[in-house]
Amino acid sequence: MGGVGLASSVAVPAYFHPGAGYWTDLADPRLGAVVLNVDSGAGTVRDSGFADVAHRTSAAGVRLAGYVDTAYGHRPPAEIEEEVRRYRLWYGVRAVFLDQVPAMPEHVLRYRRIVAGVRARGARHVVLNHGVYPDEAYARLADLLVTFEGPWSAYRHVRAPAWATRLPAGRFCHLVYAAPRPVLPRALARARRCNAGVVYITDRTGANPWDGLPEYFSRELSLVYAGG
Repeated sequence: MGGVGLASSVAVPAYFHPGAGYWTDLADPRLGAVVLNVDSGAGTVRDSGFADVAHRTSAAGVRLAGYVDTAYGHRPPAEIEEEVRRYRLWYGVRAVFLDQVPAMPEHVLRYRRIVAGVRARGARHVVLNHGVYPDEAYARLADLLVTFEGPWSAYRHVRAPAWATRLPAGRFCHLVYAAPRPVLPRALARARRCNAGVVYITDRTGANPWDGLPEYFSRELSLVYAGG
């Protein structure tokens, strides 16, 4: 990697409908992953529109991860496993993005069981979204940890704990919103300094900043995959 020392992979939380027009840009084999979120999860029935974009995106060589809310450990593991099963059967998704995961050590045993359950249901790649740096023990449970989710105003001050700097950068993901175009290189450089090899930076804001792609999406891909 050249330029300012950037992350090596982009993962997009695609919390938008197929009709929004963004999915064409996501059929890009350079992407590390795309999080599929049908209806705050897999939904209760198969959606043909989502099935179509899931097929096209997967066919392009992009890993899809199904969004599943774990409610900070309050959701029954059987419900989580069933949702993973629906993603696999309806959309061919073999990875899972477990959201709202606590960071405290007292929940590690519960999530060890949850992760074991979703792997038994066919999940080949497991992401835990803490949104902050969690207890180090969580790193032994999943393939990828989301250790930051928040606005650029907070991201400017993030520092990685010592344990997170000793693991491969590809084990960590940072999701940053409300980042104007001029700060994009700085945000990517911050990810590198924090040893986060997987990133997504967007200029979008609001209650759901993941409801579309940033204005500078192509520039972001260029910076990450071509070194600027």
